[in-house]
Amino acid sequence: MRVAIAGAGLAGLACAKYLTDLGHTPIVLERRDVLGGKVAAWKDEDGDWYETGLHIFFGAYPNMLQLFKELDIEDRLQWKEHSMIFNQPEKPGTYSRFDFPNLPAPFNGVVAILRNNDMLTWPEKIRFGLGLIPAMLQGQKYVEEMDKYSFSEWLKLHNVPPRVEKEVFIAMSKALNFINPDEISSTVILTALNRFLQEKNGSKMAFLDGSPTERLCQPLVDYITERGGEVRLNAPIKEFLLNADGTVKGFLIRGLNDTPDQVLTADLYVSAMPVDPLKVMLPQPWQEMDYFKQLEGLEGVPVINVHLWFDRKLTNVDHLLFSRSPLLSVYADMSNTCKEYSNPDRSMLELVLAPAKDWISKSDEDIVAATMAELEKLFPEEIPHPAKLLKSHVVKTPRSVYKATPGRQAHRPSQKTPIPNFYLTGDYTMQRYLASMEGAVLSGKLTAQAIQEDLTSDRFLALSAPSANVASPSPIPS
Repeated sequence: MRVAIAGAGLAGLACAKYLTDLGHTPIVLERRDVLGGKVAAWKDEDGDWYETGLHIFFGAYPNMLQLFKELDIEDRLQWKEHSMIFNQPEKPGTYSRFDFPNLPAPFNGVVAILRNNDMLTWPEKIRFGLGLIPAMLQGQKYVEEMDKYSFSEWLKLHNVPPRVEKEVFIAMSKALNFINPDEISSTVILTALNRFLQEKNGSKMAFLDGSPTERLCQPLVDYITERGGEVRLNAPIKEFLLNADGTVKGFLIRGLNDTPDQVLTADLYVSAMPVDPLKVMLPQPWQEMDYFKQLEGLEGVPVINVHLWFDRKLTNVDHLLFSRSPLLSVYADMSNTCKEYSNPDRSMLELVLAPAKDWISKSDEDIVAATMAELEKLFPEEIPHPAKLLKSHVVKTPRSVYKATPGRQAHRPSQKTPIPNFYLTGDYTMQRYLASMEGAVLSGKLTAQAIQEDLTSDRFLALSAPSANVASPSPIPS
C-alpha cells in the first residue's frame, strides 16, 4: 500500500518507519526544509546548532528506546546519573538533589525523596506520599480519572501542604507541559510520577549526542528510504482533496518557486500535523462530524527555547536542571551534556522559557535580557561579570504540544478517523504518554498498527478501487 503522510515530525517519521516494517510504501511530505517538527534543529553561520526545544529522553520511554534499538543508534543516548537536580532560589548558586539509589522501584524513588531534606519537611513528604497511594495501587485508570482536576486541585483534595507545590511541582509542571500546576491536568503529572516510581530507571535521563535532526530524524529517513519509502521536504500540503463520498482523493501540494501545485495520490492518507494546523486544514464536510469537532478542545501551548553562548564556563554540571525560576522552566549547559556541543572552556546554556504566553510576541532582545536577569540569580558570581555573553538564538513555537488543562483527555482522538482511508498520528492523539517524544513515537506505531488491522476489515473493503497505479505527483493545470 502507498500511504501518504503529511508531516515529518517524530510521529510522522515513526509511522512511516513502522509502515515499511509491515511491507507498505510511505511517502512523507514536510512543509519545511528541515526534519523533526517539534524536535527540529538548525545550524547558524558559525556551525553551532540551535534547537526547537530542550529534548530529554527518559528511562520510562519504552517505545522511544525500542526505536533507538531498531535503528541501531542506542549509543547516541548519553545517560546521566540517576538524579533530579533543582536550583535553590533562596540559596543562589546552589542545588538540591534527588538521588536515586540502585534499588528496585518504587524503593529507589522513595529513598530519593526521603533523603532530600532541602526542599520538603518530613510531614510534607508523608502527606504527599499518602496522596500518591491511589495512583500507585489503581494505576492508569485512576490517573486518567483525575483529568477533571488541575494538579493544584488534586493536591488540595489530598490535603498536601501548599509548600509541596511551590517547592517541587511548579518546576515539574512547567517541564512537562510549559504551564503551572493550577492549569495543568493532574493526569499529566500523575502519569509521570507513576512511571518514575514504578519503573527502576523511569526517571533516569539521557541527552542525545548531537542535534535531533541529524542524530535521530535522519536515521529514520535513511531507514524509510532504504526500504522503498520517500521523505520530501519543502512539500507543504495546501488542501485535502475529497472524493464524492467524502474519502480522500489526494493531497494537494502547494507549488514553490513558481512551480505549479501538484496532487499526490495514494491508497491511504495520514495526517501527522500538529493539531492546530490540522484543524485549519479540515475539509468543510468533515467539520460537522463529532470525531473532528472534538479537536476544538485541543490547542497548542506557546513555548520559547533560548540558547546563550558565554566566553567561559558557568557550571560543570552534566545534567538537566530545574531552574525554579518564575520565568524559566528547565535548562542545561549543553557544552557539558552533549558530545557534539562539547566545549571545555565555554558554556552554551539551553533554556526553556515557560509559561510563554506573555512573552511569545516580545522581541528576541527582550527575551534574552529577561533570561539574563534570571541567570544573574542562578549564577550570581558569574553573571553579569566576569562571564560575557557572546551570542544568542531564540526559537519561538507559538503552538507546541497541546495544552494539557483538565478535561483534555476527552478531546484526544483515536488514530482511526471516520474517513475510511484517512488516519491521524501525533502526540495529541490518544495514547498513554501524553504530549512528549515518547507519545509521538507511540502514536506513529499505533497508527501503523491501525492501518494494518484495517486491511482485512470491512472498513478497508468498503473503499473504492485503490490508486496505487499513480506513482508520482501530477501537476494541476493553471
